[in-house]
Amino acid sequence: MQDFSDAFQLAFSLALSGDPDLLEIIWLSLQVSLSAVVISCLLGLPLGALIAISRFRGRTALLVLVNALMGLPPVVVGLLVYLMLSNAGPFGAFQLLYTPTAMIIAQTLLITPIVTALSREVIEQLHNDYAEQFRSLGVPRSTEALALLWDARYNLLTVALAGFGRAIAEVGAVIMVGGNINHLTRVMTTAIALETSKGDLALALALGMVLILIALTVNALVMTLRLSAARQAYA
Repeated sequence: MQDFSDAFQLAFSLALSGDPDLLEIIWLSLQVSLSAVVISCLLGLPLGALIAISRFRGRTALLVLVNALMGLPPVVVGLLVYLMLSNAGPFGAFQLLYTPTAMIIAQTLLITPIVTALSREVIEQLHNDYAEQFRSLGVPRSTEALALLWDARYNLLTVALAGFGRAIAEVGAVIMVGGNINHLTRVMTTAIALETSKGDLALALALGMVLILIALTVNALVMTLRLSAARQAYA
């Protein structure tokens, strides 16, 4: 129990001291995860909106596929990205394996289906309210999708948050394609796994506390924006 208490004390000291190694790991984690979220939103939000407002043969099968991809096993994604980026793979010439770029690719593949599926649900509910109006005005599909995305922007922040939470907590895929290389591809989750296996609980706990703090901060920001939007709507 004394060792556990000491580990917590050291963890708080590390978290508050601005340790350079700790800050480097945190910065890389944020850089990789935020990059993946931005790319996933650029791909997934328009795709989700188009699926929501379109009716075509095979739509049900596509919805089943997108929803199924939400549960993609991270190690399978990591393996696929590893095979694609390895020297024997089709993109091996780019030498991306064991780089932050490879980690961004893996996280993007994991969270794009989540963003697509969740945004489709949000936009489809909104589209049911405006479908007749859009049809009477003869609004093109692309304009309709953009209008719905803008109108649902605050709800879509929650979708982006879900993607960010999935990305920042990822371990399996990023360790396979990133290699957990010190000062190059070591992020918070892989560092926690490594330091715990080494018995360095102080650093692992410090990184865990930072992860929780980031999650709370992002949630607070999104909630603040949504409450602000609700007040403006009723003003």
